[in-house]
Amino acid sequence: MIAEVKVPSPGESITEVEIANWLVKDGDYVSKDDELCEIDSDKATLTVNAEESGTVKILAAAGEKVAVGATICTIDTDVKAPATSEKKKETAVAAAPEKKQEVKEEKKKSYADGVPSVSAKKLMDENAIPASKIKATGKDGRITKGDVLQAMSAGFSTESISNSWQGSRETDRQKMSSLRRKLSERLVGVKNQTAMLTTFNEVDMSGIMELRKKYKDKFKEKHGVGVGFMSFFTKAVTEALFHFPAVNAMIEGEEIVYHKYCDIGIAVSAPKGLMVPVIRNAETLSLADIEKSIAALAGKARDGKLSIEEMTGGTFTITNGGVFGSMLSTPILNPPQSAILGMHNIVERPVAVNGKVEIRPIMYVALSYDHRIIDGRESVGFLVKVKEMLENPQKMLFGSKAPEEILLGL
Repeated sequence: MIAEVKVPSPGESITEVEIANWLVKDGDYVSKDDELCEIDSDKATLTVNAEESGTVKILAAAGEKVAVGATICTIDTDVKAPATSEKKKETAVAAAPEKKQEVKEEKKKSYADGVPSVSAKKLMDENAIPASKIKATGKDGRITKGDVLQAMSAGFSTESISNSWQGSRETDRQKMSSLRRKLSERLVGVKNQTAMLTTFNEVDMSGIMELRKKYKDKFKEKHGVGVGFMSFFTKAVTEALFHFPAVNAMIEGEEIVYHKYCDIGIAVSAPKGLMVPVIRNAETLSLADIEKSIAALAGKARDGKLSIEEMTGGTFTITNGGVFGSMLSTPILNPPQSAILGMHNIVERPVAVNGKVEIRPIMYVALSYDHRIIDGRESVGFLVKVKEMLENPQKMLFGSKAPEEILLGL
């Protein structure tokens, strides 16, 4: 029987996708649930899995645009699994000392041997790392993103890799992905259709850094996740949004929609581009819950596993350029939201404290906002409130009982 593999619907508004990359070759035998290819839509990258076992016949080439519901390949289910795999297993058992060598030779013959995944290839290209310098641990010898990160953390000799220019006159022309094209349109639209302004402030991170240092081990032991800066910022933002609801609102036609909840988008740099997964009702979550949500969503974003539902419906966004070393920037709005908070790197700076100069860990923060709906008083007041919360973490506490442990859920 010939089973057709059709393009799944990534979302209600999406009618067309692009074949980003085939993970199998024409004529390969696949098992049920094996990943066949990756598809790009305007909002996300998804994988298409085999619903049956059999031999694959590819009908749409990589880079080709296809309609949702179209058949991109077929699987001949009458073809039985190759018997060679069973023979190799028997040979490996009979000759145990040579097992590793035989497995290694088998992997070399695989189509995926030494081939990086999409995310791994992007990371390799950005850092000029050849595949020969990476030990692959993925299925059939595929190089995963984790393999690249492991190799980078271990370091390379100066003789093996050179990041300097070679003086050639070559160019590399690459087609923009559907996601990148859509992102470009949205960013240009923000500049043309909103009255975007940015206000700045600075935050003394001493209090939070001391709190993390004091409780990080106990927090990790109890909750299973580390306590990072993003959870403190998310908590501070949700409290500030309560006092300045216009910052949590958005324009729809001739109406202003005020949200009585905080769905906070966390900008994540992913291989396919910027992703903004959303933490629902962040105002009701503890620091531990926020950290767990961020870790789960960020992992999905980097692996290209985010669903459309996990990236829609945010009311406010936080982006952290500090992880890349940014000192100061003006983040761009994430439409239809009306404001976005930009975090930056923490640098020890001399500041005046009670008439004396002290060295404190300082972070510059920036709030970009739509002036059509948010006035200067509200934007400045919101950022000052966030600053107060972060410099005095105890202000994030609610109720009469207010030890530091309550904030950390200990």
